Amino acid sequence: MQGRVSIFQDSAEIPLYAGSPVQPRQLIRTGPDGYAKVQLSDGSTFEVFQDSQVEFRTNPSSWSDLLNVIIGRVKVFIQHRNGPNPNRVTTQTAVISVRGTVFDVVVEDEDATTLVSVDEGIVGVRHLLLPGNEIQLQSGESYRVFRNQPLARRIDKGGAVQKALRIAAQAVYDAMVMHPGGVGSGTSSTGTSTGSGTGASADKGRPTTGNTGSSGGDKGAPPAPSAPAPPPPPPPPPGN
Repeated sequence: MQGRVSIFQDSAEIPLYAGSPVQPRQLIRTGPDGYAKVQLSDGSTFEVFQDSQVEFRTNPSSWSDLLNVIIGRVKVFIQHRNGPNPNRVTTQTAVISVRGTVFDVVVEDEDATTLVSVDEGIVGVRHLLLPGNEIQLQSGESYRVFRNQPLARRIDKGGAVQKALRIAAQAVYDAMVMHPGGVGSGTSSTGTSTGSGTGASADKGRPTTGNTGSSGGDKGAPPAPSAPAPPPPPPPPPGN
Protein backbone atom coordinates (compact mmCIF):
# COMPACT_ATOMS: atom_id res chain seq x y z
CA MET A 1 0.00 0.00 0.00
CA GLN A 2 0.97 3.69 0.05
CA GLY A 3 -0.34 6.53 2.18
CA ARG A 4 -3.69 6.64 3.95
CA VAL A 5 -5.96 3.66 3.21
CA SER A 6 -8.86 2.48 5.37
CA ILE A 7 -11.99 0.36 5.30
CA PHE A 8 -15.38 0.97 6.92
CA GLN A 9 -16.82 -1.78 9.08
CA ASP A 10 -19.91 -1.33 11.28
CA SER A 11 -19.72 2.44 10.64
CA ALA A 12 -16.16 2.52 12.00
CA GLU A 13 -13.11 3.53 9.99
CA ILE A 14 -10.31 0.98 10.34
CA PRO A 15 -6.76 1.41 9.00
CA LEU A 16 -5.83 -1.01 6.25
CA TYR A 17 -2.33 -2.50 6.20
CA ALA A 18 -0.39 -4.63 3.73
CA GLY A 19 -1.83 -8.16 3.99
CA SER A 20 -5.16 -7.08 5.50
CA PRO A 21 -8.22 -8.92 4.12
CA VAL A 22 -11.06 -6.99 2.51
CA GLN A 23 -14.50 -8.51 3.02
CA PRO A 24 -17.62 -8.19 0.81
CA ARG A 25 -19.59 -4.96 1.32
CA GLN A 26 -16.64 -3.18 2.90
CA LEU A 27 -15.88 0.31 1.65
CA ILE A 28 -12.26 1.06 0.77
CA ARG A 29 -11.26 4.71 1.13
CA THR A 30 -7.94 6.25 0.12
CA GLY A 31 -6.61 9.64 1.16
CA PRO A 32 -4.86 12.23 -1.02
CA ASP A 33 -1.65 10.19 -0.75
CA GLY A 34 -3.35 6.78 -0.70
CA TYR A 35 -2.97 3.77 -3.01
CA ALA A 36 -3.82 0.09 -2.57
CA LYS A 37 -3.57 -3.01 -4.76
CA VAL A 38 -5.99 -5.81 -3.89
CA GLN A 39 -5.57 -9.39 -5.08
CA LEU A 40 -8.48 -11.79 -5.49
CA SER A 41 -8.41 -15.54 -5.02
CA ASP A 42 -8.62 -16.15 -8.80
CA GLY A 43 -5.49 -14.09 -9.44
CA SER A 44 -7.32 -10.96 -10.63
CA THR A 45 -6.30 -7.66 -9.07
CA PHE A 46 -7.59 -4.13 -8.82
CA GLU A 47 -5.83 -0.91 -7.88
CA VAL A 48 -7.46 1.91 -5.93
CA PHE A 49 -5.86 5.31 -6.46
CA GLN A 50 -5.84 8.44 -4.30
CA ASP A 51 -9.01 10.20 -3.09
CA SER A 52 -11.23 7.25 -3.95
CA GLN A 53 -14.14 5.38 -2.35
CA VAL A 54 -14.84 1.88 -3.65
CA GLU A 55 -17.20 -0.76 -2.30
CA PHE A 56 -16.00 -4.36 -2.70
CA ARG A 57 -18.54 -7.03 -3.66
CA THR A 58 -21.65 -4.92 -3.04
CA ASN A 59 -23.85 -7.93 -3.84
CA PRO A 60 -22.26 -10.99 -2.16
CA SER A 61 -24.88 -13.31 -3.69
CA SER A 62 -23.48 -12.54 -7.15
CA TRP A 63 -19.71 -12.95 -7.37
CA SER A 64 -19.74 -11.31 -10.79
CA ASP A 65 -20.45 -7.96 -9.06
CA LEU A 66 -16.87 -6.97 -8.33
CA LEU A 67 -16.79 -3.27 -7.42
CA ASN A 68 -19.01 -0.25 -6.96
CA VAL A 69 -16.97 2.90 -7.54
CA ILE A 70 -18.45 5.84 -5.65
CA ILE A 71 -15.73 8.41 -6.42
CA GLY A 72 -12.19 8.29 -7.72
CA ARG A 73 -10.27 5.83 -9.85
CA VAL A 74 -9.72 2.07 -10.04
CA LYS A 75 -7.72 -0.01 -12.49
CA VAL A 76 -8.86 -3.61 -12.92
CA PHE A 77 -6.84 -6.60 -14.16
CA ILE A 78 -9.09 -9.62 -14.81
CA GLN A 79 -7.46 -13.06 -14.91
CA HIS A 80 -8.74 -15.33 -17.70
CA ARG A 81 -6.31 -18.23 -17.38
CA ASN A 82 -9.11 -20.59 -16.27
CA GLY A 83 -11.55 -19.54 -18.97
CA PRO A 84 -14.23 -16.81 -19.09
CA ASN A 85 -14.34 -14.71 -15.94
CA PRO A 86 -17.37 -12.36 -16.12
CA ASN A 87 -17.30 -9.43 -13.71
CA ARG A 88 -19.16 -6.16 -13.40
CA VAL A 89 -18.05 -2.78 -12.12
CA THR A 90 -20.78 -0.26 -11.34
CA THR A 91 -21.02 3.43 -10.57
CA GLN A 92 -24.05 5.63 -9.89
CA THR A 93 -24.47 6.15 -13.64
CA ALA A 94 -22.86 3.21 -15.45
CA VAL A 95 -22.59 -0.57 -15.56
CA ILE A 96 -19.32 -1.90 -16.98
CA SER A 97 -19.42 -5.56 -18.03
CA VAL A 98 -15.99 -7.12 -18.24
CA ARG A 99 -15.15 -9.08 -21.38
CA GLY A 100 -11.57 -7.88 -21.52
CA THR A 101 -8.58 -7.88 -19.26
CA VAL A 102 -7.30 -4.43 -18.26
CA PHE A 103 -9.38 -1.27 -17.94
CA ASP A 104 -9.81 1.92 -15.87
CA VAL A 105 -12.97 3.32 -14.31
CA VAL A 106 -12.92 6.91 -13.04
CA VAL A 107 -15.85 8.61 -11.29
CA GLU A 108 -14.97 12.25 -11.79
CA ASP A 109 -17.48 14.32 -9.81
CA GLU A 110 -20.55 14.39 -7.57
CA ASP A 111 -22.79 13.78 -10.60
CA ALA A 112 -20.97 10.44 -11.02
CA THR A 113 -19.68 11.30 -14.48
CA THR A 114 -17.92 8.04 -15.33
CA LEU A 115 -14.90 7.62 -17.59
CA VAL A 116 -14.19 4.09 -18.86
CA SER A 117 -10.90 3.43 -20.63
CA VAL A 118 -9.75 0.06 -22.00
CA ASP A 119 -6.10 -1.01 -22.20
CA GLU A 120 -6.64 -4.64 -23.24
CA GLY A 121 -9.65 -6.65 -24.42
CA ILE A 122 -13.28 -5.51 -24.65
CA VAL A 123 -15.74 -4.14 -22.06
CA GLY A 124 -19.44 -3.39 -22.42
CA VAL A 125 -20.84 -0.11 -21.07
CA ARG A 126 -24.49 0.77 -20.49
CA HIS A 127 -26.25 3.60 -18.71
CA LEU A 128 -27.58 2.70 -15.27
CA LEU A 129 -30.30 5.37 -15.18
CA LEU A 130 -31.40 5.81 -18.81
CA PRO A 131 -32.64 3.20 -21.31
CA GLY A 132 -30.53 2.38 -24.33
CA ASN A 133 -28.23 -0.14 -25.92
CA GLU A 134 -24.90 -1.23 -24.54
CA ILE A 135 -21.80 0.02 -26.32
CA GLN A 136 -18.57 -1.93 -26.56
CA LEU A 137 -15.13 -0.49 -26.02
CA GLN A 138 -12.02 -2.15 -27.39
CA SER A 139 -8.34 -1.69 -26.59
CA GLY A 140 -7.32 1.95 -26.86
CA GLU A 141 -10.87 3.30 -26.63
CA SER A 142 -12.50 5.44 -23.93
CA TYR A 143 -16.01 6.66 -23.19
CA ARG A 144 -17.50 9.14 -20.72
CA VAL A 145 -20.98 8.50 -19.26
CA PHE A 146 -22.99 11.54 -18.08
CA ARG A 147 -25.89 11.31 -15.64
CA ASN A 148 -28.53 12.99 -17.81
CA GLN A 149 -27.37 11.96 -21.28
CA PRO A 150 -28.12 8.66 -23.02
CA LEU A 151 -25.22 6.77 -24.52
CA ALA A 152 -24.14 7.78 -28.00
CA ARG A 153 -21.37 6.64 -30.32
CA ARG A 154 -18.86 9.25 -29.21
CA ILE A 155 -16.02 6.87 -28.48
CA ASP A 156 -12.59 8.40 -27.99
CA LYS A 157 -10.14 6.39 -30.10
CA GLY A 158 -7.21 8.77 -29.96
CA GLY A 159 -5.42 7.24 -27.00
CA ALA A 160 -5.01 10.58 -25.20
CA VAL A 161 -7.08 9.38 -22.24
CA GLN A 162 -5.01 6.21 -21.83
CA LYS A 163 -1.80 8.22 -21.99
CA ALA A 164 -2.98 10.64 -19.28
CA LEU A 165 -4.08 7.76 -17.03
CA ARG A 166 -0.76 5.96 -17.52
CA ILE A 167 1.18 9.10 -16.61
CA ALA A 168 -0.90 9.56 -13.45
CA ALA A 169 -0.43 5.92 -12.46
CA GLN A 170 3.30 6.08 -13.14
CA ALA A 171 3.59 9.00 -10.75
CA VAL A 172 2.08 6.82 -8.01
CA TYR A 173 4.39 3.89 -8.81
CA ASP A 174 7.43 6.20 -8.83
CA ALA A 175 6.46 7.54 -5.41
CA MET A 176 6.38 3.98 -4.08
CA VAL A 177 9.85 3.30 -5.48
CA MET A 178 11.15 6.46 -3.83
CA HIS A 179 9.74 5.33 -0.44
CA PRO A 180 10.32 1.56 -0.36
CA GLY A 181 10.52 1.20 3.42
CA GLY A 182 7.05 -0.31 3.82
CA VAL A 183 7.02 -2.85 0.99
CA GLY A 184 5.26 -6.07 1.96
CA SER A 185 2.68 -8.55 0.76
CA GLY A 186 -0.04 -10.86 1.98
CA THR A 187 -2.59 -13.40 0.77
CA SER A 188 -6.22 -14.04 1.52
CA SER A 189 -9.08 -16.14 0.21
CA THR A 190 -11.23 -13.01 -0.11
CA GLY A 191 -9.44 -9.81 -1.06
CA THR A 192 -5.96 -8.87 0.16
CA SER A 193 -4.18 -5.56 -0.01
CA THR A 194 -0.58 -5.89 -1.09
CA GLY A 195 2.31 -3.48 -1.33
CA SER A 196 3.89 -0.79 0.77
CA GLY A 197 3.31 2.38 2.73
CA THR A 198 1.33 3.76 5.65
CA GLY A 199 -1.98 2.54 7.02
CA ALA A 200 -4.64 5.14 7.56
CA SER A 201 -5.29 6.38 11.07
CA ALA A 202 -8.72 6.11 12.62
CA ASP A 203 -8.67 9.81 13.48
CA LYS A 204 -10.56 12.43 11.51
CA GLY A 205 -8.08 13.68 8.97
CA ARG A 206 -4.89 14.07 10.97
CA PRO A 207 -2.03 13.29 8.54
CA THR A 208 0.31 10.43 9.25
CA THR A 209 4.07 10.83 9.23
CA GLY A 210 6.61 8.31 8.04
CA ASN A 211 6.07 4.73 6.88
CA THR A 212 3.84 2.49 8.95
CA GLY A 213 3.81 -1.29 8.98
CA SER A 214 1.36 -3.66 10.63
CA SER A 215 2.76 -2.83 14.07
CA GLY A 216 2.34 0.92 13.68
CA GLY A 217 5.79 1.57 12.26
CA ASP A 218 8.08 4.38 12.68
CA LYS A 219 7.32 8.15 13.09
CA GLY A 220 9.67 9.46 10.43
CA ALA A 221 13.42 9.61 9.70
CA PRO A 222 15.69 9.33 12.81
CA PRO A 223 17.60 12.49 13.82
CA ALA A 224 21.14 12.83 12.51
CA PRO A 225 23.78 11.77 15.09
CA SER A 226 25.54 14.63 16.89
CA ALA A 227 29.25 15.22 16.34
CA PRO A 228 31.59 13.58 18.91
CA ALA A 229 32.93 15.81 21.70
CA PRO A 230 36.55 17.07 21.19
CA PRO A 231 39.29 15.25 23.20
CA PRO A 232 40.45 16.89 26.48
CA PRO A 233 43.71 18.94 26.37
CA PRO A 234 46.92 17.07 27.25
CA PRO A 235 48.14 17.32 30.89
CA PRO A 236 50.83 19.97 31.68
CA PRO A 237 54.47 18.74 31.76
CA PRO A 238 55.81 17.71 35.20
CA GLY A 239 57.65 20.43 37.18
CA ASN A 240 61.47 20.42 37.81
